[in-house]
Amino acid sequence: MKATAIAPSNIALTKYWGKKDEELRLPENGSISMCLSNLLTTTTVEFSSKYEKDSVKINGEVEEGEESRVIEHLDRIRQLAKISLRAKVVSNNNFPSGTGLSSSASGFAALTLACAKAAGLNLSEKELSILARQGSGSACRSIPDGFVEWLDGKTSETSFAKTIFPESHWNIVDVVAIVSEQRKDIGSTKGMSEARSSLFMPVRVQSMRAKNKLLKKLIKERNFKEFGELIEAEALEFHSVVFTQIPPIIYWTPNTVKLMKLVQIWRKAGLDVYFTINTGQDIHLIIEQKNIDKLTKLLKQVPEIKEIIINYPGQGTRLTTKHLF
Repeated sequence: MKATAIAPSNIALTKYWGKKDEELRLPENGSISMCLSNLLTTTTVEFSSKYEKDSVKINGEVEEGEESRVIEHLDRIRQLAKISLRAKVVSNNNFPSGTGLSSSASGFAALTLACAKAAGLNLSEKELSILARQGSGSACRSIPDGFVEWLDGKTSETSFAKTIFPESHWNIVDVVAIVSEQRKDIGSTKGMSEARSSLFMPVRVQSMRAKNKLLKKLIKERNFKEFGELIEAEALEFHSVVFTQIPPIIYWTPNTVKLMKLVQIWRKAGLDVYFTINTGQDIHLIIEQKNIDKLTKLLKQVPEIKEIIINYPGQGTRLTTKHLF
């Protein structure tokens, strides 16, 4: 009873922050994202009578907080599969964890599919998305392919993610600029628990449905300029809530701000590039594929950037026969 899954991280083009239901991880608002081709988690799960207890290794280490979340998710799947076997879980990311690149999204998406398969379950994409959401909210968006919408449901059965456009729909590129590999001080789960304390949060929630509708239209039309303007403004609005909740959270570093300002300078000089940022310090730069060489040349001249990872719209979570143990 062993299975291995590969899952992508995703970039939220409109953001998820705050929950209607903490236990079920039902979001305050729906969101739209894009699966990323080169930010990947690979996870192998084996259920067996030879294991006396669950064991979890992530990137070669045992992380106490993450281990308990993983075991809690194993319990959900054991209950569904009606089994009591203990499990061994080994998971590796090909990108930095805990820096705002949505490693929990890819991690719990890969864990969900690998666990379900190893436990003998044959779940639909919708069922996998619902299950992944309960481990990490944004993980539900890493299950389907391409451009994805997480529906703003009021119940567990109606809050899931689905593909709205395939990965082949649009030749845009997400360039991740890593300005620091240091883990963020406050994780997203803890951080968003105080989202409602921001005076801006009610206004944000009221506007999100119309914003998501407009974003889908811009993606459908491949209207890059208006698309870029919308997602950049959305990132700044989202962080305005984060800055003004109590206690406030500042995920950015000086290098984050420097790169944001450089993007504005490059755009004034004629390069159509826009930024978006999740809950961390690293920046996602969105550009059309025809301009990727110009952007990477500029980024290589910025000494504060530690690494550049180029992503295209990618596949969702899938099985592989290449096990980690």
